[in-house]
Amino acid sequence: MQEHEKSLAMLVVMGAMIALGKLLVSDEHLTFRLIIGRALLGAATSMIAGVGLIQFPELPPLALYGIGSGLGIVGSQYIEVWLKRKLRQGAGK
Repeated sequence: MQEHEKSLAMLVVMGAMIALGKLLVSDEHLTFRLIIGRALLGAATSMIAGVGLIQFPELPPLALYGIGSGLGIVGSQYIEVWLKRKLRQGAGK
């Protein structure tokens, strides 16, 4: 596995772990669907950090993981709030 593939795999794992950690500290009722959904959402949003490698090819892995962590947390939170708002608007029609 090449270095950039390892970095992207690490971003996926890290994003999923952040999302699961966030879920575990919340007071929501845990369901299998919620756990899988949050893990996938966190993994997908942390992958956006890979775009940083296009702009800065020599970006150190630790910096890339930091960017991925931030984007994973903020991105999944934003998408979740946006989806809930859209579902409420759809139910109100």
